[in-house]
Amino acid sequence: MNSMIYLIAAAAGFGVTALLGRWLIPFLHKLRFGQTIREIGPSWHKNKQGTPTMGGLLFIIGITVAMGVCVPLGRSAGLFDTSLTQVRVFGGLLMALAYGAIGFMDDYIGIVKKRNLGLTELQKLVLQFAVAAAYLASLALAGDDTATAIPFLGKIDLGPGYYILAAVLLVGLTNAVNFTDGIDGLNTTVTFFAFLSMALCAGMLSMTGLSALGIASASACIGFLVWNFHPAKVFMGDTGSLFLGGMVGALAFGLDMPILLLPIGLVYWAEILSVVLQVSYFKATHGKRLFKMSPIHHHFEMSGWSEVKICGVFGFVSLLGGAMAFCCVLWGV
Repeated sequence: MNSMIYLIAAAAGFGVTALLGRWLIPFLHKLRFGQTIREIGPSWHKNKQGTPTMGGLLFIIGITVAMGVCVPLGRSAGLFDTSLTQVRVFGGLLMALAYGAIGFMDDYIGIVKKRNLGLTELQKLVLQFAVAAAYLASLALAGDDTATAIPFLGKIDLGPGYYILAAVLLVGLTNAVNFTDGIDGLNTTVTFFAFLSMALCAGMLSMTGLSALGIASASACIGFLVWNFHPAKVFMGDTGSLFLGGMVGALAFGLDMPILLLPIGLVYWAEILSVVLQVSYFKATHGKRLFKMSPIHHHFEMSGWSEVKICGVFGFVSLLGGAMAFCCVLWGV
């Protein structure tokens, strides 16, 4: 039964996402939901002006449909027999959808105003923390505690401070994934390996429902790459990148091992850290820059790397991080 659920999750996640692009991308063109390219970005990105954005709707729909097909089979097999299991799977999906909704608002406002700005930073942070708080509250109400599993060390109870740390981690991760979206195929490639590694970890821990969610998400990323690989025919927008960030966080917390986000999110952390370092160095030196451009993928782009090369190298780093996480779970639990 598990193999059938995994197969359906993979087929539906990829199939719905890839096929939906044939209809949704022309529809976004018709609505003139084109990306506005930032003036401070690489000059050659101006060629991408007008490429449809909000394409994250493709994999959001694909993942949701895939899980909708898998749920009846899972219920018949008794995979969602506890409230905590249900929250870890369905609550995690709802959290990702809520983050996607925040991204949708941001994209839509930016499109209406014809500039690459939507919600203010404060508005986004307030909404993101509210979603994180709701998700963590649902876990607590379902019976989850403040202890978290750390490979090789076992369960460690962090007390009430766990919720503060968890909320900051979820919001930070979501924004880090958002920063990773900047060139064709990059975020999708990196996040594919993140989803795949967590799906394997969940399967090894006999968390079939969570593993199916990871497989559906990984397959949907491949389906989106059909349209997002260089030269991209559609961008995911904040709609997609915030959803992906929420889903990565949901899988890690569903595994009860958010510590795995350290190796799995190597690329994400490098991206957001490069922005923090660039801004801090610029202010401290009154105008000097540490990188040619941030986030870090633009630094390599400005150094002459092609978008395909950046995707390949960053994807390989994500693969290594995922392999590290899998080994930690394999030998450390």
